[in-house]
Amino acid sequence: MPAVLIVGLGGFLGAAARYVLGAAIHRRLGEAFPYGTLAVNVLGCLAIGFVLHYADDRASVGPGARLFLVTGILGGFTTFSAFGAETLSLLRDRGFGPAALNISADLLLGLAAVWLGRTIPRGLAG
Repeated sequence: MPAVLIVGLGGFLGAAARYVLGAAIHRRLGEAFPYGTLAVNVLGCLAIGFVLHYADDRASVGPGARLFLVTGILGGFTTFSAFGAETLSLLRDRGFGPAALNISADLLLGLAAVWLGRTIPRGLAG
């Protein structure tokens, strides 16, 4: 099966799971705080830790299964898990500086991009 189909199928399952879990948490706890997003992000980080342990440390998850689980399911569930795993890898392999740069860049550039994405259309419409 081509890699793009493996990722696409996993992405569909991950996105559907994110929707179901997030909606259930919002119904239960309300929407005053994004508890659903927080839960999905933390659960995704926990899951990627498990998968990478078995893929990297024990070599018991093959490349196709890793692609399906990490890039597909967890990528569709939350890309925050990839951010967490990549930041820990930077911390382990290259130290605090590159890890802190990744955290800062993702956070600040991401927030700025959302702001731009909401602001630019207003300027175009006016």
